[in-house]
Amino acid sequence: MTDDKSLTTAHKNFIDFLKKNGKATSTILAYGADIEQFVDFLDKRKITQVTSVSQNHVEEFKSYLEGEKYTKKSISRKLNSLKTFFRHFKEKGLIDQDPAASVEHPKYEIQPPRVLSKMEYRALRDACRDDSRMAAIIEIFLQTGLRIGELARLELDDIGEKETHVRAYESHSERNVPLNQPAKKALDRYFEVRPKTKSRAVFVTKTGRPVLVRNIRASISRYFRIGGIKKATVNDLRHTFIVHQLSSGTSVTTVQRLVGHKRLSTTEKYLDLIEEKAEEKMKLEEL
Repeated sequence: MTDDKSLTTAHKNFIDFLKKNGKATSTILAYGADIEQFVDFLDKRKITQVTSVSQNHVEEFKSYLEGEKYTKKSISRKLNSLKTFFRHFKEKGLIDQDPAASVEHPKYEIQPPRVLSKMEYRALRDACRDDSRMAAIIEIFLQTGLRIGELARLELDDIGEKETHVRAYESHSERNVPLNQPAKKALDRYFEVRPKTKSRAVFVTKTGRPVLVRNIRASISRYFRIGGIKKATVNDLRHTFIVHQLSSGTSVTTVQRLVGHKRLSTTEKYLDLIEEKAEEKMKLEEL
């Protein structure tokens, strides 16, 4: 018989709860690792029961993370994991008091989304022009704003003449996204040399297997370096698409639908970035 109030069992039950509620794999992995670290921290102090955890223990864990030189952003994320963890068990009636509820997040400056400049945009395209598969992948990112997981899951049947079908996965719903000429041209060029394989995945390796997310990420990071583009990630290609669409006059609700944001407020945050850039440009022109 398992002890439902042991931290180890509570950790497992919480992960099962997240899975049943369709949380993204990346979210489950992050929450799981953060809570496991906290459980290990408490185990060394002979604390093994959920009901034995106090606010002081969470504060001590926070101080421990600061001493280990974790960034304020990382500490904030770990605290958020613990707050979600304990809130869940308080709602279930497993604990009377939430030990993490009153623990404050460290204050840090939130960096705005990274958006590629026109020069960086061209440099990235130039860097991968001799690699038709990566050129198509990068063009799809820049022209559709797909998430990396969505792109990796694209199948041949999803690609139409004028749009691509984005399949639902985890917490993300399905949608159709227009394919413009640059994206279609890049795909057609890739399909001419795509290895013959039984796999229905759009993007495959030389041996015909679907390209993994981590390999896509690593390849794009490589082309960022080749193109001399610093401090950029795959997600920044999505940011670039969103800002470009809003800047060109596409409505916020349309962009929300195109990129699959659940909340309109998520898309609206990019408007602030566009406004800031416009103000900076005006100031430079006044000099």
